Amino acid sequence: NDIRKYLHIFQTPGLPASSIITAVQQQDYSASVWLRRREKLEHSQQKCIVIFALVCCFAVLLALIFSAVDIWGEDEETEEECTSNCSIVLVENIPADLLFPDNTTFHLPLSAGLNNLLDKAERVVEIVSPKWYLNPSDDESNLLTRLQELKHKDIQLKITTGEFNSKELKDLERNHDAEVHEVNMTALAKAYSYLHSSFWVVDRKHFYIGSAGMDLESLSTRKELGVVVYDCKPLALDLHKVFSLYWGLEHKTFMPNFWSKRLFPFFNRDRPGNLTINSTQFETYISSSLFIPKDRSSDLEAISRVIQQARHFIYISIIDYLPLISMQRYWSGIDGLLREALILRKVRIRLLISCREETHPLTFNFIWSLKSLCLEEDNCSLEAKFFSFQRDGSLSGINHNRFMVTDRGLYIGNLDWVGEEFTHNAGAGLVISHPGNVAEKNFTVVEQLQAVFERDWFSRYANTLQTNKIPVCSKQHINKSVLSKSRIYMLSWSLLKVNHL
Repeated sequence: NDIRKYLHIFQTPGLPASSIITAVQQQDYSASVWLRRREKLEHSQQKCIVIFALVCCFAVLLALIFSAVDIWGEDEETEEECTSNCSIVLVENIPADLLFPDNTTFHLPLSAGLNNLLDKAERVVEIVSPKWYLNPSDDESNLLTRLQELKHKDIQLKITTGEFNSKELKDLERNHDAEVHEVNMTALAKAYSYLHSSFWVVDRKHFYIGSAGMDLESLSTRKELGVVVYDCKPLALDLHKVFSLYWGLEHKTFMPNFWSKRLFPFFNRDRPGNLTINSTQFETYISSSLFIPKDRSSDLEAISRVIQQARHFIYISIIDYLPLISMQRYWSGIDGLLREALILRKVRIRLLISCREETHPLTFNFIWSLKSLCLEEDNCSLEAKFFSFQRDGSLSGINHNRFMVTDRGLYIGNLDWVGEEFTHNAGAGLVISHPGNVAEKNFTVVEQLQAVFERDWFSRYANTLQTNKIPVCSKQHINKSVLSKSRIYMLSWSLLKVNHL
């Protein structure tokens, strides 16, 4: 009717009205068909966009899943308290030509401690070591023979290393059913990096952690220190999680986007494990560097907490002390905390550093810088000594210890106290500390480690760092005028740090 009403407006002379109506109706039908097709097309496009987005999300999810480090094929184990007293033993390697007085206290030899762990093994032995060089013809390396024999006892041997270039490792893999995983540290860290972690986990119940790797030097000619812990499943499980993390990094060339919850620790510095060790209550946890899943305390955080908790003294025995990163910038991670402990809390600090050919000259500058903080300051004490012993006319005898002990606790780790060690390399550490409300203590592992430090500190191999006198450690040529200017610069730096504090 509307069309007829307005038909006279559009009617062409000589053309019947019925024809015009038919034409308009056909055009209207065509327009409605076109509109319906456009709606279908737009709907189809929207569906395609949604499907494409879902496919992309699914692909990203798969990439994340397969890039994550997980412990596939294993039952997830949960934290449980020790059914009996955890037992901890200090283990040391003291070279035969390192002579102490006859009344000196020594602890269990390192090789004996590792063999004891193998005696207890029933199901699986997991080892992380930066080096592998064990010659079966040498006295100390019956350790290699015992590792080879695990196959005949149906005990699984799993090894993670950063450099799979050892003939011993290849033999263990090819002929003795050992599983060996290599971690490509440089690819993962996008920098020149090392796997410095050194520990064993046996049946997820016993473990060793310390400075020694699986090489003849560690078992014979180098001074090493660590601990062996027996029958302590919660802590051993936590260290097993660190091993599992390394184990899952094989063939990966980039850092995972997220970590499996199975790698999350039971304990950390804010939630330490309350365990009974050698009949004494302790707070304890495992730390790590570079690869740090959720809730795992880093080695730097662990060291920081141990320093901050100290009230009376901090004794440090390490190979190198150099708070720089790649010789390009100052690294205050530990150095600043020591300055704070010295000036603000009046904590007595002793540094025992290895004196070796690789010792960098700037090490002495930083030590002088720390010592200068105590000039004209009451109750401020920082002492430094350099540990060295001659072998074949050279300083080849190395104190390879890496530990710190205070009046409240201890830290035993795998890294040198050099800036890039904590930013580029992988390591693991153990913290054991007395709870704050414990007033009287037995002669615990903390006191035992303190006695080890004092034995080394007062030995004839520890030489005091004297003002304006450089120990003969470094093979590098030192320009005295440059060194003098550097000392003045470091002293100014110290004063700036004090003002900052």
